[in-house]
Formats: sequence, C-alpha cells, structure tokens
Amino acid sequence: MKSVNPTAKKGKPSSLLLHVKGSWQLYIMLLLPLTYLLVFCYYPMFGVQIAFKDYTPRLGIWGSEFVGLKHFEKFVTSYNFWPIIQNTLVLAAYSILAMIPIPIVLALSLNAVKGKYFKKSVQLLTYMPNFISTVVMVGMLKQILHPQIGLVAAIGGVFGFEVADPFGSAGAFSHLYTWGRVWQKMGWSSIIYLAALSAVDPAQHEAAIVDGASRFQRIRYVDLPVIIPTVVINTVLNMGQIMSIGFERIFLMQTDLNIAASEIVSTYVYKIGFTGIPDYSYSTAINLFNSVINLVLILFANKLGKKISGTGLF
Repeated sequence: MKSVNPTAKKGKPSSLLLHVKGSWQLYIMLLLPLTYLLVFCYYPMFGVQIAFKDYTPRLGIWGSEFVGLKHFEKFVTSYNFWPIIQNTLVLAAYSILAMIPIPIVLALSLNAVKGKYFKKSVQLLTYMPNFISTVVMVGMLKQILHPQIGLVAAIGGVFGFEVADPFGSAGAFSHLYTWGRVWQKMGWSSIIYLAALSAVDPAQHEAAIVDGASRFQRIRYVDLPVIIPTVVINTVLNMGQIMSIGFERIFLMQTDLNIAASEIVSTYVYKIGFTGIPDYSYSTAINLFNSVINLVLILFANKLGKKISGTGLF
C-alpha cells in the first residue's frame, strides 16, 4: 500500500493564484474602487447600530445604552409620521410618472428627426439644464416665478393680471418640484434611450416602409420594443430611490408656507440630526427605516418588471 505524501501538492499554486499573477494589473486597478466602497460605503454601516441605542458622543457607539426598537416606535407613532410618508410618496410617484414617458418621447422624436443641425440644437438645449447646479436651478425658478420682479409676473402685468407666488402655496409645491426636475433632467435622461435606439436595424424600418407603415407605426412596432428592457431597468432603479428623492432641491424650495407639502423623510432626518439639539439615534432610525422601505420597493419593482417584460435588474 502506497503512503500518501501530504506535501506532494504543496508546491502547486491554486488556479486563483495563477489567475491573479496573470492579471495582476487588473487587480491593482480594481483596488482603488474596492477601497472606496469599503471605506465610504461599508465601514459607515457600523454606525447604523446607533439607531438601536441612546447614543451619546461621550460614551461612543459601543458604550451607549441599547434600547432596541425604541426610536422606530417613536417615529411610527409620532403625529407627523403619516404626513411625511404621504408627502414623500406623492412627490416620488409624481416625479417618476412624469420622468418615465417624457425622456422616451424626446428620444423617439430626436431619433426620427432627419435634420442634423436641428437635432443637435435640440439636444444641446435639452442637455444644458442638467449641468446647472441644483442651487442655481432653484434660484432661477425663484427669480422667474417671483410675484413682483419675476418674468412670469412681468408677462402677467402686460395682460393685466396678477401672479401668485407658487413657492408660498402648499398645493403648488408638487407641480413646481416635479416639472422643474423634468425640465432639468429630461434631456440627459433621454441619452440612454437614444443609445438603445442606435441598436435598431435600419432594415426593419425599410421593410416597414415597404409594407406601408406610417412613422408612428414604425415607432410603435420597431423602435419602442427595442427600448422596453431599458425602460424597465431604469424604472426599477428609480423605484429604489422613491423614498430618497432630491433632498437638496426640496430643502432649497421649502418655505414656511409650503412646509405642509414639502416636508419629506430626508429633510425631516436632516432637521432632527443637524438642527437644534441633534438626536443622532432618532435620525438614524428614521433613515434606516427609509432604506428598508427602498429595498422592499426595488425588490418588488424588479419582480414586477420580470413578470411584465421578462427583464429585470437581477
């Protein structure tokens, strides 16, 4: 009977080690983004535990008293829980419903345009607002819609009617936020659909023309089916952010008169955690609750997208 030598295979490197040696340059390139994720995304997750503690900076995260779900119960039973959740969902749903079709229509229209210079001009005009910062964009809206010195007020004065201040109306806030965001983002959002439309085989359009199909029929039966998977994936990604809509824009647009419609989860977390006497545990608990809802929504949207179109994010 032969004896087995336990050191017989020690000198043979594993396949993983061979792969690393053969592609070490790629692993070095991977090191930087991996380090970024570990330092700025995963390491801060240790701080989530303060949502379950009465955190005080003097005692630190590990030394603070564990209180379980106390802060979650405080938020869910608070008087402003449902108004904040309702405002967040209304603004997010309105924004998503407006942002889905408009970039698609813009991309399909630009794809159908034959004039090269006209097409480039429209693209430039629709892309430009995306490169304006949120602070500047909100400032522009306030100047344009100012009831005394704004452009809309000046036009209204010519025709003899007064213009109300939309920033002072809670009922107008959702429209102001959504369509201001559409104006800024629609051109940039259409780029991904234009890229998907470049995969359409021109022979399909030629065959459709021979069969007598109109322009709208070709868009419906040739162009639209190509971008449906992209639309589904983009919608799933947007659903994952439905509870974390634009904090900066909403916070800058908030006034004492529209606070009833503009207070959302992210602005409420900021005020609890960073203004007045900060309550870090309570604000962390609210934000963690918000993140869990986002996770549930993205899983639901992904499953629904797979059932409808057979395409999903994962």
